[in-house]
Amino acid sequence: MTAYLALLLAVLSRILPHSFGTTSVGFTAVGGGLLFFGARQGGGWRRWQTVIAVLTMMATDYYLTAFVYNYPFQVRAYVVTWFWYAAVCMIGYGMLRNKQVQGETSAPSMLRVAGAVLASSTSFFILSNFMVWAGSTMYAHSAAGLAACFVAAIPFYANDVMSTAVTAGALFGLPVLAKSIAQSIREAQNNQLPLA
Repeated sequence: MTAYLALLLAVLSRILPHSFGTTSVGFTAVGGGLLFFGARQGGGWRRWQTVIAVLTMMATDYYLTAFVYNYPFQVRAYVVTWFWYAAVCMIGYGMLRNKQVQGETSAPSMLRVAGAVLASSTSFFILSNFMVWAGSTMYAHSAAGLAACFVAAIPFYANDVMSTAVTAGALFGLPVLAKSIAQSIREAQNNQLPLA
């Protein structure tokens, strides 16, 4: 259930800024939400839940393009992005699932979450900007044009890394924090001296 709430958070983080007449300049919960969604998938047939995440994000892309930006929707402009959505879910599944260690569930380490955040944001930065350079006339089709495309996108990359880190940090960290607090309370209650 929490995985679907994370997916809803990802969608709303893209749609709501436009509803309030502002833009998020790349500050969304998409990367963190998809990492969390992927990490919460089970094995076997449940890994097909990635299809649900991708279809949800595809619908969001269509809505934003056709109704918010009022551009004609062209599937070829989004194919790489849709593969990226699936890949991020798979990164979450591969790197960030809870593991069973000696009968106890172990949450992903902060280092693994940070690695997944960087992999998610950096892969989107490279893929999306390469596709902008290759598929448009905004930049010269030369090494200098490619470099200019990447340089122009650095502020978006920085916002994406920060937003993915905040989202993933909250989604993966808050349950660990809650479990730690609950354990501390139980230990404190067990160590109390009985009142006479």
